[in-house]
Formats: sequence, structure tokens, C-alpha cells
Amino acid sequence: MKSETKRNVTEFIIQSFTDSPELQFPIFMLFLFTYLIIIWVNGTIFILIIIDTNLHTPMYTFLMMLSMVDISNISNVIPNMLYMLHTQHKTISLLGCVTQTYLFISLTCTDTLLLGAMAYDRYVAICHPLHYFTLMSKQRCGLLISMAWTVGFTDTLAHVFFISKLSFCASKYIDHFFCDVIPLLKISCSDTSIIEMLTYVEGTVLIVPDFLLILISYIFIISTILKIKSADGRRKAFSTCTSHLTCVIIFYGTISCLYMRPTSSYSPKQDKFFALVFVILVPLLNPLIYSLKNQEVKTALRKVKNMLVG
Repeated sequence: MKSETKRNVTEFIIQSFTDSPELQFPIFMLFLFTYLIIIWVNGTIFILIIIDTNLHTPMYTFLMMLSMVDISNISNVIPNMLYMLHTQHKTISLLGCVTQTYLFISLTCTDTLLLGAMAYDRYVAICHPLHYFTLMSKQRCGLLISMAWTVGFTDTLAHVFFISKLSFCASKYIDHFFCDVIPLLKISCSDTSIIEMLTYVEGTVLIVPDFLLILISYIFIISTILKIKSADGRRKAFSTCTSHLTCVIIFYGTISCLYMRPTSSYSPKQDKFFALVFVILVPLLNPLIYSLKNQEVKTALRKVKNMLVG
């Protein structure tokens, strides 16, 4: 009877970062400030692209979608964590935990596909500039965005189905700051091999081809740039790609450390660090990297500023 009670877990306890009472408020303020900055920066980019017609191009449409994904992903994690830090009520229902896991994985997959679409956009712009508006028409751009969201949110349904069927008798304590796949698998007493296999299959079918698309795109891009005779022309061509390439490196670096390894190698402290980098640093850096190095975004920002001031 005792083991049966353990199996019927209806809620979990998120252990977060520390149980020390004196550290709760500083951590709360740090994450609140970071969350507001990320929402403000990504929200500014999102609104800027909507209102400035000069930014109504495929590249900025993808960037707008990337900002939407970043806002959604961090809003899926941080507000609940802030609530737990503020109230010391660290429990989350099984349904809430599975929902948070589903949204996190789905938005991450969508992010992956959008980065691939952005690489293809840069490839067409640099390698086939005369055919750019034909190859990257509004219809094709819309199709790529629709595919990214649709595949991202349907590809992970199998994960959620099998996670919801797990029995959690090992522990109800999740040694993480939100509900994620690997921490849940670690406290389950069920056979998790199917879910682990799904993670590897998803990585093989979705992430690896997307990464290869980005890699091949940049091989052609760099090859084309090196053929440009003018040094200034090469610099301008490459400057349009460096922002995207930087974001890709950060994204794939952290995502590989989080998921592309066996569950047995799970280390709570290490995984919390990489998850923190992915959840906070990636959405914070994405808009800053794109906007700080982009003259068109700076010009649009100045125009809006002058409109508001004037």
C-alpha cells in the first residue's frame, strides 16, 4: 500500500537553487530584474519590426518570431519560479509540471527550426541576391514560420504522452528550477527507455538536419563572400551573418550540453547552470546581438524615439 501511495504522485516540489532564507530575496530580485529586461528588449524588437515598414523583410520577420519564442519560453519558466521564491510555496501539480515541460520542449524545437530558416534566408540573400524576393517571397516566408511552429508543437506530443504515464515513486523532489525532461526521468521508477529513445530520435530527425542545414548554408555563404573582390563588400556581406552565427553557436552549445547525452550522466548543478544559460542568456543576447550590430534596427529605433519625443 505504501509503494502504491508513492506511485500516485499528484504534485512535485521544485528545489530551485537554495533553501537558505537570506538568499531567497536577492535571488528573487535578480531574476525579476533579468526577466523584465528580457521582456523589454525582446518586446521592443518585436514592436519595432511591426511598426517600421522598412523592417518588413523575411530576415526581420524571422527575428520577430524569434523574439516571440524567447518571450514565451522565459515566461513559461521564470514567473512560476519567482512565485515560488516569493511565497516559498514550491509545489507544482503533475499536470502543471507536464504542461511546463511540453511548452519548454516545443518552444525550444520551434526556436531550432527558426534558426534554420534564418540560415536559409541568409544563404539566399548572399548566394542568390537577384532571386532573393522570388525564393523568399511572403508566402514562402509564412510557410517556413508556420512549419516551425507546427512541427515544434506537434513533434513533442509523444514526449508528453509518455511522461504523463510515468510513475514517480523514487522522489517527489525535482532538483531543478523548473520542470524539464531529464529531472523528471531521474525521479521516475518506471522504464524511461522509450522517452530517452524519443529524445535521441528527435535530435537525429529534427536538430541534426537543422544544424546541417545551417552548416551547409554557411559553407556556401563563406565561399561566396570570399569571392567578393572588394574588402568592404566582403565585410558588409559577412556582417549580415555574424549576428545569426553567434546566436546559433550559443544556442546549439547549450542545447547539446542539456539534452544530447545519456540520462545517467545527469548532474543537477551542471544541468542547472546550462539550463540557466539557455533560459536567460540566450533570450537576453539574441536581440542585443542582432540590434547592436544592425544599422537598420538602430535607424528604426531612432525614428521611433524621435516620434515619441517629438
